[in-house]
Amino acid sequence: MAITYKDVGIDIKKIKQSQESIGNLIASTHRLQKKAKTMSGFGHYAGIVEIPGGTLLATHTDGVGTKVMIAQMMKKYDTVGIDCVAMNVNDIICTGAVPISFVDYIAANKNDQKIFNQIVRGLVKGATIAQVPIVGGETAILPDLIAGKNFSFDLAGMVVGILNKKEMILGDKIKTGDVIIGINSSGLHSNGYSLARKALLSKYSIREKIKSVGVLGDALLAPTEIYVRPVLQAIKECNIHGLAHITGGAFTKLLRLKKTGFVLDNLPDTPPIFQAIEDCGVEKDEMYKTFNMGIGFCMIAPKDQAEKIGQIFKKYRFSSRQIGKIVEKKGVYINKIRIA
Repeated sequence: MAITYKDVGIDIKKIKQSQESIGNLIASTHRLQKKAKTMSGFGHYAGIVEIPGGTLLATHTDGVGTKVMIAQMMKKYDTVGIDCVAMNVNDIICTGAVPISFVDYIAANKNDQKIFNQIVRGLVKGATIAQVPIVGGETAILPDLIAGKNFSFDLAGMVVGILNKKEMILGDKIKTGDVIIGINSSGLHSNGYSLARKALLSKYSIREKIKSVGVLGDALLAPTEIYVRPVLQAIKECNIHGLAHITGGAFTKLLRLKKTGFVLDNLPDTPPIFQAIEDCGVEKDEMYKTFNMGIGFCMIAPKDQAEKIGQIFKKYRFSSRQIGKIVEKKGVYINKIRIA
């Protein structure tokens, strides 16, 4: 029997309905501050406000999700901090913003200085890659809220970025004929772990070695790639129409840029970790609605910009390829099948 994201308690359709309801509520606050004009308040990858002097501030918050459970199972805590930084900075650059500060929030059921230090070492490594200073944070010990006899925790963060109006990229310039450039991922990144755990751990143990995958737990803990430096260089040197971090909801995320047609007809072969999940009973269309399938970031640009974009990412040791194009027919299509 096929396993779906809905089976593990995550109904993407209903979550989007909840998000829309929340968006309508928070919109009522957008004019409360006289010194800041809301430019983009909900629905994109970051909220943007204009402050006196014309500078735009972008903010975003995100967490690592149930990937922290894999860290707990493996008793390896020094990489999830990289994920936390990545999930924030990769989103905020989708607006054209340069990340300038980061704060974290660690909630745990008990105090363990050694583990906290490991988590923060990961945060520092991620911040170093992203070139963003960590300027503060919060550690909360919540034994009545976070269950477990052993150490259990949650990890989230928030990033602030700056940009000007000319640098703002929200997807409105995307047009038919543009190409979609896909940048490689390192694995699952930090999304879809509830489904991945349900599928994989029904067949394998966390420390089991799988052909072409390696030790399962190690593969699942592969840190999320941080795309900040090549993306910001590409924004500076190329004509970019849209940027998308492929996270929860996978390629359906493209529609948050513009309600147009995204045809993905040249995706890479399924990487081993994703193939292992599929082999455990997750159908192909569900895979493409849930996981990044080897593409962690997308850039949308005129066709004549593709070569230059590829050269920039190659400089930073990322592989990239043209994975699709923009068409008039609305929706997201993978191998001629509409997924959104």
